[in-house]
Amino acid sequence: MSFSSNVKSELTHQFGEGRHCQIAEIAAFLNMCGYWEKKDQDFCVKIQTENAAVARKCFTLLKKTFNIECEIEVKHSHPLTKKRTYLLSLEPGEVTKKVLLSAGLMQDDRPCLGERIDPLVVSGTCCKRAYIRGAFLSAGSVSDPEKAYHLEFVVDQPSYGSNLMALINHFDMDAKMIPRKDQYVVYLKEGEQIVDLLNIMGAHVALMKMENVRILKDMRNNVNRKVNCETANLNKTIAASVKQQEDIELIWRTVGLESLPGPLEEIARARVAFPDASLKELGKQMHPPVGKSGVNHRLRKISEMAESIREGKGRSNDE
Repeated sequence: MSFSSNVKSELTHQFGEGRHCQIAEIAAFLNMCGYWEKKDQDFCVKIQTENAAVARKCFTLLKKTFNIECEIEVKHSHPLTKKRTYLLSLEPGEVTKKVLLSAGLMQDDRPCLGERIDPLVVSGTCCKRAYIRGAFLSAGSVSDPEKAYHLEFVVDQPSYGSNLMALINHFDMDAKMIPRKDQYVVYLKEGEQIVDLLNIMGAHVALMKMENVRILKDMRNNVNRKVNCETANLNKTIAASVKQQEDIELIWRTVGLESLPGPLEEIARARVAFPDASLKELGKQMHPPVGKSGVNHRLRKISEMAESIREGKGRSNDE
């Protein structure tokens, strides 16, 4: 099973303690994967999902909250595949209207599924958590944290997407929404925020797995950063050493090292003798020992003298 499937499997066993929380989660199912059809002079409501566990939870919530048993129809998406679609039907009648009214999904005597989130239904923090859980079960997904940090909800209406985004951001998140073809995606891309949202929904086992992955990835990234930093510093040290040796060889060939002041001659000969030594190691070869800044100062003076010799040669060649 994928990481997203594991999260959903865990969430199907999470139920709100209060009836208000159960209604909030039912409202999310109706908004995210529900639709209605005219039937004679009335209407029926259907909830469609490809996840059997989600269908069972929706059935259980309706039974526990409203004491109704809706019909469940199983359809094969394609004769050659094993995919199935589960269709829960709420038949026309007062009970169905009661469900929609309780979920805040009736407007002008007609269902208004997938259009908005009724503020009264998610007035409590526990109800907000339950609604987000139901929304994720209905049309959410999360990437394997080993590969990427990405959690999203796919919705049909931008107005509803804005409502859902605001609901998530109530918990100090930074959810955003973008269009994707003819739908809209509310998403999170920060690993820490995805962990927080898993906690909000009640997916604590998945949360711990993702935290373990994040810790390992952070450790690997820190090691890689240190290795890259050390490699870069080593490359800089080698490049500087090569340049210093070139400057010293130029002075040696032209005016001779003995023409240098005593401290500069001493550091020049030490650099030639120890080409791979660091500035600190070179300083220990001096008599008396010299610090890194002193060694660097002397080598810079040698570099300036070498540049002067090069410039003098250039002018002689031009003349």
